Amino acid sequence: MNIDNFMGIHEQALRVRDYRSELLAANLANADTPGYKARDIDFKQILSQEAGQQQGLATTHQRHIPLSQGTVSTNQVGYRIPEQPSLDGNTVNTEREQVEFASNSLRYQASLEFVNGKIKGLLRSFKGQ
Repeated sequence: MNIDNFMGIHEQALRVRDYRSELLAANLANADTPGYKARDIDFKQILSQEAGQQQGLATTHQRHIPLSQGTVSTNQVGYRIPEQPSLDGNTVNTEREQVEFASNSLRYQASLEFVNGKIKGLLRSFKGQ
């Protein structure tokens, strides 16, 4: 078993979902800010890019250029197209943001539970149980 890939894509999924929750929370916090534009990321696209980077390159020498640390770049953050923009230019739809935030939180929790289960299984195998 390769310990480097032990958690699979879930490590990246947790990181991307965490970043998305920050964006969604900022949208909710700025729901009444005139001119604020709701922002979000395309989770599937970013995660597939992360998976490609994870599988595509490997450093075999200490002087090789290191792989990406998996951070979401600002050019991957987009502005949400408003369903019904307000008169003050704010594009936050509070109900939609709440639904997206709750959904993202549930999916984050599911990935976290999966990772915890894998770690517990690994610890049991070390103990010989």
